[in-house]
Amino acid sequence: MGSDVFWAALALALVLEGLMPLISPRTWRGTFEKLLQLRDGQLRFFGLCSVLLGLALLWFAL
Repeated sequence: MGSDVFWAALALALVLEGLMPLISPRTWRGTFEKLLQLRDGQLRFFGLCSVLLGLALLWFAL
């Protein structure tokens, strides 16, 4: 069962990641170019916030 949940979560993550470039590739490209201009510390902070938000959502969902 644990393996099935992992693969389902990975599949959902890929679907969500693909929505923006599918719906609005120009906006996605512009956002990606802005991300490339950020310093390492800013990217790490963004990554940390994403991880913490994801963990909080998992905690509330379970």
